[in-house]
Amino acid sequence: MAILAAAAYAQPPSRTMTQGAHRMEIVLERHEGKTWRVIDPGLILDQGDEVRFRFRTNFDGYLYVSNHSTSGRYEQLFPREETGRDNRVAAGQEYRVPATSTAFRIAGPAGHETVYWLVSPMPLGDVPPQLDFPVEQHNLIPRCDDARLKVRGDCVDASAGPKPVPRDAGMPEDLSDAATRSQRDLMFIRQQDTAVISSPEPLTGPVIYEFLLAHR
Repeated sequence: MAILAAAAYAQPPSRTMTQGAHRMEIVLERHEGKTWRVIDPGLILDQGDEVRFRFRTNFDGYLYVSNHSTSGRYEQLFPREETGRDNRVAAGQEYRVPATSTAFRIAGPAGHETVYWLVSPMPLGDVPPQLDFPVEQHNLIPRCDDARLKVRGDCVDASAGPKPVPRDAGMPEDLSDAATRSQRDLMFIRQQDTAVISSPEPLTGPVIYEFLLAHR
C-alpha cells in the first residue's frame, strides 16, 4: 500500500461529538474518479482501490496508527518520519490518514488489512510504542453479508470495521493495559457510515483498537 502522513483540517463541530465523555469517529473513503466518496466501514474492497480515513475526537490527545497488511508487512501511518514526529490531535479537528496527496492502494492477498489505532489523552514519552507486535493474521476471505447486500446493493463484510484487539493478540507488556482498557471501557458503534468508538467516562490512559479493512 502507498501511504503518506496524516494532516489536520478544520471541521465544524458535530452534535454527535458532544455525546460521550471521550468519543472518536472514523470515516472510510474510497477514491472514485476525481472525488472521494464515503463508504461503509465493512465494504469489501477490490485490488487497486484507493482509500483513506478521516479521524476526529472530542478531546485533545495523541494518536499512533499502524497497518499490518495481508502480506505480513507493518507500516507506520501516523505520525510519519518525513513530516515530523508530532502526533498531537486536537478536539474537533479532522485528521486524514494518509494525507490527501496519497492514499492506501489495496494490494496483496485477499483478506483483512489490520489497522491499529492507539489513542491516548496524555503523551506517552519520547519513545513511540511499537505497533508491529506479532498477531494472528486475519486471513479469512471476506464474505458478503446477504442482509446488508439486499438493502444497499453493496458487498459488506460484517466482520470488518473497528473492534477491540483480540485478547489472544500477543501484545507487548507495555500495551497490555491499553488493550484491557479498550476491551472493558470502549463501545463500538456504527452510525450510518461513521464508525464510532466512545467511552462513557473520561479515559485515564491510552487505548488501542483495530480497524479491519476487507478486500478481495
